[in-house]
Parts: sequence; C-alpha cells; structure tokens
Amino acid sequence: MIGAQSPVTIGWENIPRVQGGPLKQFVFTWFQPTMLLALIAFWYYAPNDVAKASTAIGIGIGFKVLLLALEWVNPRHESWRLTWKELVTDLFYVGLGYTLLSMVERYIGSDAVIEAVQHNFDWDKFAWFMGLPLLVQAFLISFIFDFGQYWMHRGMHNWYPLWLTHAPHHYITQLNINKGAVGNPVELFLIGLGIGGFFDFLPRAALLAGTLGLAVGTYQHINVRFNSPRWWRFLFNTTEHHSMHHSQDYEASRSNYASTWIVIDRMFGTCVDGEAELLGMEGGRKMSISETMTFPFTEGWKTIRAKLRRDRFEEPAVLPAE
Repeated sequence: MIGAQSPVTIGWENIPRVQGGPLKQFVFTWFQPTMLLALIAFWYYAPNDVAKASTAIGIGIGFKVLLLALEWVNPRHESWRLTWKELVTDLFYVGLGYTLLSMVERYIGSDAVIEAVQHNFDWDKFAWFMGLPLLVQAFLISFIFDFGQYWMHRGMHNWYPLWLTHAPHHYITQLNINKGAVGNPVELFLIGLGIGGFFDFLPRAALLAGTLGLAVGTYQHINVRFNSPRWWRFLFNTTEHHSMHHSQDYEASRSNYASTWIVIDRMFGTCVDGEAELLGMEGGRKMSISETMTFPFTEGWKTIRAKLRRDRFEEPAVLPAE
C-alpha cells in the first residue's frame, strides 16, 4: 500500500496549486510548454554553424541557471530551499559529470561502442529513417533512448548489484536543479548508457531530441511549483512524479522510472500521479560525498562477506541412515 511508511499525496486533484495573482498563475501554467516550443523552434530553424553540440551545452547551462532563479521565486516546498552547502555539494557532482564521467564515457561507454558500430555499418539501411519529417525523427530518438533508460532504471530497483550503484541517489532529501547529478559515478555511467547516440549521423534530429530531454527531463529535480497542463502531466515526467519516486515510502519509490516520457510508465503500470515532500532513505539520512563514492563497493563487500560467513558456519544437512 502506497503511503504506509511515509506521507504522500495521491491524485492531481489533491496537489496544491500555485498561489498568487493572474500573472503569476499564467506564468507558472504556461512556462514549461512555452520553453519547450521555443527550444524546438530554435533548433529547427537555427543555421548549421549555430546548431552544434557546444551551443547545446551553453543553452543547457543557461536554462538551469534560469530554473535555479525560479526556485527562489516560487519554491514547491520551503523545506527544499537550497542552502550554500547543498549548492556546493551539488556542483561537485556536476563538475564530476562534465569531466571524469565524460572522459570515461568517451573511451569505454556507449559513445565508444556507438563509434565502433558506426564505422562498420551500412547507413544506407537507415535512409527510410532520414526520410521522415525532422520532428518525427527527434521524437523517435528521444522515445527510444528514454525507453532504454526506463528499463535500466527499473532494473536498478529490482536487481541488487545494480541497486547498490543507484542507492546513493535515493539518499537525497530534497529536489533542486542539480540533484540529478548527485550519485555514485558507476550509477551515473550506467544510467547514461543508451542507443540515442547511434543517431549522431543526424545532428539536427539528435539536437532536437536532446532538447526534449532538456526542456522536460530537467524538471524532475527542481524545487518549483507549476500548474502543469493536464496533457503535459499525462505525457511527460514532472517534479511531482519524481518526488514520488524519491519518497521515503518504499512502495511509492517503486514508480515513475522514465526520464522524459512518463507515458512509458503508464504503458507498463508503474506510473503514480502524486507528490511527496519527505524524501530519502533511513528516515531522511543524508549521505556524505565520501560514502556516495564508495557505497557500492563497501556494501557489496559486506554482502559477500556475510554470505561467505553463513556458508562457512552453516551446519551440514543430516543424512538419513541407511
């Protein structure tokens, strides 16, 4: 039963709405769709010398700065207010992602595998795909990538070795703009694996697909209250959905695995519409950076050692006399 271990709110009709005058109501109702359409239009019409990866990185950083400002203007929960200590800790993980993890991904991750395949594949077989409308290509790339992420994320909650890598991320006790980068490097490496990069030979479509992730998936970890339109909540992952996933309630945390397209969760019966304020594990215990870095290895070793000890001291079965 969801909510037996920690309070959660089930159902959109029970979730608080933005308080304030007509202008504030309008802004926080249509901000998300407007930004999505604006970013899609930019990448669709931008000249080739502008539509490149470096531009995408710059826009991504600028967009997060804007959302960080919104967190101060209209926080979802006062208890999630960002402190300087939280911000500095988050930026450590962000820096890790842009440096060490990026380098590892280039040499042994999906980027390396995709590059090897691309050099030994007849891309004429994908001529039909390149003939599709650009926005359809972008949607398919985004949906295929998110479909893979859904099963990787769900696997992390259902297979103990993978859970050890993912568990540190569930020790965050609040959602803020950079909390998506918080976690053990092994988990962040695994969750980043996907086949979306196979479509790098379609740079414009790939950039548009990335825009869907930026303009939708970014809201998973954010302390802003929106009056999201009903169609948005049906199709896309929201802060509300992801707060349920991070709830201190075990059953609630086993829901809403998709990154961008919450409709994938709806397809497989793992979507729960609602929100939670109390987040984390072990009653909201915060995990230090050093423990986050070592957790999969130390906990894995404890489990192996305990199993070896049980096997060693287990009494042999008594055989019946003949």
